[in-house]
Amino acid sequence: MGIELKCFATLAKFLPENWDDYPVEPGETIRSLIRRLGMPEESVTLMFVNSVRVDLDAEIKEGDRVGLFPPVGGG
Repeated sequence: MGIELKCFATLAKFLPENWDDYPVEPGETIRSLIRRLGMPEESVTLMFVNSVRVDLDAEIKEGDRVGLFPPVGGG
C-alpha cells in the first residue's frame, strides 16, 4: 500500500499513473517525493498530508493522502 497523490494545476503533468497507490520508502519526505517525481522544488508552494498543511521536510508514510499545489495568483 502506498500513498494517494494529487498534483494540482500546472503540477498535474507530473502525476504518475499509479497516483492512487504510489509507493513510498521509509523516511520519505515531501522534498524527496518532489525530487522523485522530477518536479522543480520551487514549483511546489503548498503541500498537504491528510488535509493538514506541511513543509518540505514532513515525513510521509503508506496510507497518507498527499496534495501538491503550485504558486497561485489572482486578483
